[in-house]
Amino acid sequence: MEIYFERLTKELLEKNNTLSYAQARTWIELLWEDFESTQAKTGRTYRGKETTEMVVRQLITHYGDKLHEFIATNPKYSHLLNNEDYLKH
Repeated sequence: MEIYFERLTKELLEKNNTLSYAQARTWIELLWEDFESTQAKTGRTYRGKETTEMVVRQLITHYGDKLHEFIATNPKYSHLLNNEDYLKH
């Protein structure tokens, strides 16, 4: 899993320079877990890490440059992502 998370974190940081490394990594883990848990809840067959990586990569491509704006509209994750102590990459 570490290889997938690290690769996707780097891709997100390339797309969004507003996020710190820790924030980008948190986003990747949240997106990954959300996709896999949604698939499980719907009863779909697990299609592997490669499929999850592909979906998260698509989310990065389409929304990566705006992910930092999400906190303003959804405070559910603000404690995980809105920390001024994070160092920028």
